[in-house]
Amino acid sequence: MLRIDDLSFSIEGRPLFEGAAVNIPTGHKIGLVGRNGTGKTTLFRLIRGELAMEGGTITLPSRARIGGVAQEVPSSGTSLLNTVLEADTERASLMAEAETATDPARISAIQTRLADIDAWSAEGRASAILKGLGFDAAAQQRPCSDFSGGWRMRVALAGVLFAQPDLLLLDEPTNYLDLEGALWLESYLAKYPHTVIIISHDRGLLNRAVDHILHLEDRKLTLYAGGYDNFARTRAEQRAVLAAEAQKVATRRAHMQKFVDRFRAQATKAKQAQSRLKMLEKLTPITPPAEAARHVFTFPAPEELSPPILRLEGVSVGYGGPPVLRGLDLRIDQDDRIALLGRNGEGKSTLSKLLAEKLKGNGEVTRAGKLRVGYFAQHQVDELELDETPLQHLQRVRPGEAPPRLRARLAGFGLMADQADTVVARLSGGQKARLSLLLATLDAPHMLILDEPTNHLDIESREALVEALTAYSGAVVLVSHDMHLLSLVADRLWLVSGGHVTPYDGDLESYRAFLLSSESKPAREKTKPAAPKPKRASRDEIAALRSELRKCEGRIAKLEEMRDRLAKKLADPELYEDTRAGDLRVWQGKYAEVMDAMDRAESMWMAAQEALDSALEGAA
Repeated sequence: MLRIDDLSFSIEGRPLFEGAAVNIPTGHKIGLVGRNGTGKTTLFRLIRGELAMEGGTITLPSRARIGGVAQEVPSSGTSLLNTVLEADTERASLMAEAETATDPARISAIQTRLADIDAWSAEGRASAILKGLGFDAAAQQRPCSDFSGGWRMRVALAGVLFAQPDLLLLDEPTNYLDLEGALWLESYLAKYPHTVIIISHDRGLLNRAVDHILHLEDRKLTLYAGGYDNFARTRAEQRAVLAAEAQKVATRRAHMQKFVDRFRAQATKAKQAQSRLKMLEKLTPITPPAEAARHVFTFPAPEELSPPILRLEGVSVGYGGPPVLRGLDLRIDQDDRIALLGRNGEGKSTLSKLLAEKLKGNGEVTRAGKLRVGYFAQHQVDELELDETPLQHLQRVRPGEAPPRLRARLAGFGLMADQADTVVARLSGGQKARLSLLLATLDAPHMLILDEPTNHLDIESREALVEALTAYSGAVVLVSHDMHLLSLVADRLWLVSGGHVTPYDGDLESYRAFLLSSESKPAREKTKPAAPKPKRASRDEIAALRSELRKCEGRIAKLEEMRDRLAKKLADPELYEDTRAGDLRVWQGKYAEVMDAMDRAESMWMAAQEALDSALEGAA
C-alpha cells in the first residue's frame, strides 16, 4: 500500500500540498487528475524521493520498486530489444553473474531466482511490448541512435513496462504514441499486475485503464472509485449540492443580518438581536468547489467554396524512393470531418502533408481556386521561437494589424495578457500548443489538418477543441490517439493501410476491437470487401441522374393520386348493385392497371436511386 499522510510542500513560497493524505491499496490503477500547475508531477517527484517534504510522510512497502519513464533513452548503439531487456536491472545483473559464477551454491541460487522472475521468456515479453508500441521485428534490432527523440521515448516506456516495478508512475505517456500505441497501452495497463498511478488528460484512457481517480485540488488529495466519467458526474453532483447549501446559508445570514440591523437599537428587541448576532457568527459561509476553468478556442469562419475543395485522382506520394501511398482517389468537401486510421508507419502523416501541400505527389491534384489550408503538427510546437512572445509571433505574420486586435486573437485561444507577453520558452506545453493552433487557423482556412493536436492539452482544453471543431465551417482532417476527440468530431473514417487509402466500413469501436485483438490479419480484412469502384461520373451525368430521379418521384405521386381516386370510387356502395356489375368490372380493371403502373414506377425509382448513389460514391 502507498500511504501519504499529512503531506506539505511548497515551491517558491507557493503551497502545493497542505495536510494532503490518501491511501492507495496495492494493485490499484489510479488516474491522477487536477488543473495544470496544481502539483501532479511534483507529487511523483516526492514519491520517488527526488524532493524533500516539508511535512508529513510517504510510506511504501519495504523493498518496493518504483518505476517511471526516463526523460529520454540515450542515443546509443544498443539495439532497441537489448535496451529494453537491460531495463530489468535484476535480470541483467543475474544473467551477467551467471556467466562468471563458479560456486555451485551461488550458481543454484542464481538459476532459481532467474526461474522465479521468468527470465527465460524475457526476450519474448520485451519484443511483444515493443511491438505494441509500434516497433516491428526489424526495428527492434536497430540501434537506438537510428531513432528520433520521440521514438526513443517509446523505448523508455517499453523499458519501464518490461521491468514491471511494484509502483509504476507514468506522466502523460500517450503524448508520444499514436492511436494504436495508446489503445495497446490502455489494454496493457488494465492487466498490469502491480500498482499504477498515471497522469493523463486522455479521457478514454482514464475511463478504460484505471479503476480510481485521484483528484488534486486545493492542495488536498481525494480518491474516487471508477473512471473519469464517473468522477466528473460525482464532482458535478457535489458542486450542485454545495451550491444549493451555500445559497441556503447565504439566505439565512441575510435574514439574520437584516433582523440585527433593524432591531439592535431597540431595547425590547436588543436581546433577540444579540442572540441572532451570535448565531450569525457561528453560521460559517459555505463555498462550493470552483468550476473547472472555462477554456475556449475561436476558429475564424472561412467563406464557402464550391465542392469539392480538393480531389486526388491516381496520386502517388513518397520521399524520393518507392511511394509510401499510391493510387489515391479521394475527394474532400468543405463540410467533411475525416479521421485517418492506420497502424504506425502506414502513411497517415504522409497523407496529411500531401493534403497540406507540404509534400508534392504524382498524379492529378485538383484544388479549389481560393483554397486555404491550415496545418498543425506536433513538431510545429517545437519549432516556435523560444525567445519571442506569442504577441511577437503574431506581429511577425500580421505586421499591419494593431496590437489590441492581436491580443484579442490570443485571448480567443486562452492566451491572456500575461501569457501574451511571456517568452515561449516559459510557456507550458498546452500554451505552446494553443499558440500553434492559433497560427494554423489565423487565415481562416477552408480545410484544417490536425496531426495529434491534443498533446499537452488538458481535459478542459480538449473539450473546448471539440466544441470549436464542431462549430467550425471548414473541412477537418484528424490524426489523433484521442478516441474521445475522434468519436465526437469525425463522421468519416479513412483507413491508411498497405500503401492505399480507403473508406473504413466499421466504426471506431470496431477498429479499436481489431487493434486489441490477437489476430495478425491486415486491418482491411476486418472490413467488408470493397466493391469495385464504379466509373467516376461527371457533374453533368450526376445532374441528369438527379433529374431522372425527380421524374420518377413525380410519376409515383401522380399514380398515387389516381389510386386514391379509384379507391374512393370503389368504396361507393351503389357500384355494387346488381344493375351496375359492368361498371364495377371497369373500375376494378382501372384500379389493377394503376397498381401495376405503381409497381413499375417504384422499380424505376429504385433503379434511378441506385444509379445516383453509385455515381456519388464513385465521385467521393
